[in-house]
Amino acid sequence: MDAEFIVAIGFIVFVMILGYLGVHTKLGAALDARIDKVKDELSEAARLRAEAQALMQSFAAKTAEAEAQARSIVEQAKAEAEALSKEAQARIEEYVARRTKQAEEKIAQAEAQAAADVRSAAVDSAIKAAENILKSGAADSATFVEQGIASVKSLMN
Repeated sequence: MDAEFIVAIGFIVFVMILGYLGVHTKLGAALDARIDKVKDELSEAARLRAEAQALMQSFAAKTAEAEAQARSIVEQAKAEAEALSKEAQARIEEYVARRTKQAEEKIAQAEAQAAADVRSAAVDSAIKAAENILKSGAADSATFVEQGIASVKSLMN
């Protein structure tokens, strides 16, 4: 009997004691429990992954909806701004037309007043010329008429 044989017999006895005590079943049960725990963790991870994907899809849908709503708001704002711009342009054109009409009316009134002033001055000159002619006599009358016509012409221009 040598040392290797004794170690082999000791090992066999040790394994038999372990078999008698049921260590192999306990070891198998522990491994089975560990396998079951790992399976449970994997199923929980799969469930959490599915929830995360559903949540991500939900957020993607909400993001798309928010972007569509933002585009709608921007388009509505542009339409309102364009309408306001058109309305402001129409008001400006109306104001300019009204002011132009008022200015034309003032110009027409000023022209009428100037024509009336010229007529009045022409009548006054004619009256003065007639007075002078009547005062000075018939000889100087042709000269005074010419002077009166000249003064009326100068007042017209």
